[in-house]
Amino acid sequence: MQYRRFGRLGWEISEVGYGMWGVAGGEGGWTGADDVVGHSALQGAVDLGCTFFDTAWIYGRGHSERMLGELLRANAGTRLWAATKIPPKDRTWPSTRESALADVFPADHIVEYTHKSLAGLGVERIDLLQFHVWEDAWAEDESWQRAVTELKDQGLVEGIGISVNRWEPTNVLKTLETGLIDAVQVIYNVFDQAPEDDLLPICQEKDIAVIARVPFDEGTLTGTLTKDSTWPEGDWRNSYFVPENLIPAVERADRVKEIVPPGMTMPELALRFILQHPAVSTVIPGMRHIDRVRQNLGVSDGTPLSPELLARLREHRWDREPTEWSQ
Repeated sequence: MQYRRFGRLGWEISEVGYGMWGVAGGEGGWTGADDVVGHSALQGAVDLGCTFFDTAWIYGRGHSERMLGELLRANAGTRLWAATKIPPKDRTWPSTRESALADVFPADHIVEYTHKSLAGLGVERIDLLQFHVWEDAWAEDESWQRAVTELKDQGLVEGIGISVNRWEPTNVLKTLETGLIDAVQVIYNVFDQAPEDDLLPICQEKDIAVIARVPFDEGTLTGTLTKDSTWPEGDWRNSYFVPENLIPAVERADRVKEIVPPGMTMPELALRFILQHPAVSTVIPGMRHIDRVRQNLGVSDGTPLSPELLARLREHRWDREPTEWSQ
């Protein structure tokens, strides 16, 4: 496992982390979760050198945080970093230009869910507390600024982050100017290369950590989905992979398949593309089984893609606009 500096917080964390949405299951999530299998995968990740785990209260309504808390206690002698997220009070993903901060992240809600996450994780201090949605229009509002400053001053939180809305990598730039944000979590992958335009350079300049999420475009960049893919009732992917999304995504993924080098898998190629960018502190694939853990963490070997292959991957950039189904 290779390790990278996590921005100005100075942590040396695994460049491949662990995204914990799918492993938790529960309402509004991914079906098929199994706690026994999930705990085995989580412990396997630790054994293979993974030290960064990203969760959120909404993943299983606290269940994912409790799973991570168990992992932290079982590995008390190993330094692991826990990142979690405050859910929007109005329970709306993503926020919109009409969303008011007072309805989404009022100060008392920020404090309330910080304490819920502390209890769920079973820790005295959260390493990274993130806002789960964001609007840059809120940047200069003193209510959230005071709340996070007080949480840090009280020693309850070490770092503050923002999880940027899907396909809106610039919807945070003014907020970064406040100096209060230590990390940005953004969708960045072979299709979604827009963060390279503005966000990643600014994060490098300001020494803000970057967490790359959705490395496989919710599954299409694994090369396993088809135009007829469906999921069990209640699975979030049914609402995301509507025909106007699934069909073009699979068509584009099929074109990426054509340039996967011999001896390399498509997920490996997707991860190596992300890790090629020096602004990325860690990438957080979702993993529910130990075999996926081994495959994804095995990509962290310091081997870069060739300039020729990287140039071909850049041709697959896909600039998308948020819609009612993009969530």
